[in-house]
Amino acid sequence: QVQLVESGGGLVQPGGSLRLSCAAEGSIFSIYDMTWYRQAPGKQRDMVASITKFGRTNYTDSVKGRFTISRDNNKRAVYLQMNSLKPEDTAVYYCNAKVALSGTFRDIASPKDYWGRGTQVTVSS
Repeated sequence: QVQLVESGGGLVQPGGSLRLSCAAEGSIFSIYDMTWYRQAPGKQRDMVASITKFGRTNYTDSVKGRFTISRDNNKRAVYLQMNSLKPEDTAVYYCNAKVALSGTFRDIASPKDYWGRGTQVTVSS
């Protein structure tokens, strides 16, 4: 069973910083794309930033220049450094990973999606 465990959320003032972490636990052959999503109250869950296994990154426009996604493949972890936080960044942040459980062709060709439980980020004065 694969679990994604997130940490690092909290309350911060506008302009402040937070660093989110997400670590994968369980029997895993390989982790491909790792992505941070967020969901504000009454809104859909949106992609914030993603990173491939080889380090290629992608960001939604609203966080470019403020957020940085990174990963440590040895630790099976992904991070989101969030700077210059704004009230509109307030949301529950979720970690997602595409995981191959084994080295079989089927698992590598069709990795499974796993989600963390989410961590609350609140930006308020």
